[in-house]
Amino acid sequence: MIALQENYTKQLTALNWENGFNPEVTKVERLAFFAELVAEKNESVNLVSRKDVDSIIENHIFISSFISKYIPEKCSNFLDIGTGGGFPGIPLAIMRPEMRGVLVDSTKKKADAVREFVSKLKLSNVKVENDRVENSEFIERYSQSFDLVISRATVPLIILVRYALPLIKEKAFIAAMKGGDLDEEYQKTELKYKSCIKKSTTFELAYKPSNIRNRKGKKLILLEINK
Repeated sequence: MIALQENYTKQLTALNWENGFNPEVTKVERLAFFAELVAEKNESVNLVSRKDVDSIIENHIFISSFISKYIPEKCSNFLDIGTGGGFPGIPLAIMRPEMRGVLVDSTKKKADAVREFVSKLKLSNVKVENDRVENSEFIERYSQSFDLVISRATVPLIILVRYALPLIKEKAFIAAMKGGDLDEEYQKTELKYKSCIKKSTTFELAYKPSNIRNRKGKKLILLEINK
């Protein structure tokens, strides 16, 4: 498995270098170790699609770490809704160790796997919950706790905002990693939550060498919320 981790490290280093993204070597190595853990666990628990395992660095690890440069520096407590195999929560926690995070998934097998990853990676700044964020007990436990809610293509944006509102502080950010044409989805969200969306920014997650003009349609929608 050492050879696999070395291969992952090389892939990550190349992608970072191509895109002028320069995380510390120790962070890159930790991300590569995380990729190895996910690939190994994926043989028994479906965390990423089987055909995606060969592209785990580009499609999951790199893109989840790359978004850290778009997350406002002032954010200190984040919630990852529907974390699945730990994306983007674990890469974000590795890239931004000063932040504290809660990673939530309603599927017990996935939450258990992510808990195992957190332990093996010795990530002291995150905890994992097997729960639904809309459950009253979860809301009671984490009411107004977070200044960042992040999620990767789990639910429509309008539902993500609904889930986030009871859990965020008076001023916070919601970050959604999405693909495709999001105009209609955003318009519906803005119509319903116009009073609390202070600002909206869409970042095109283009990168070299295989997504130069963002033909894969990867985007990060960042909403600034004032409740």
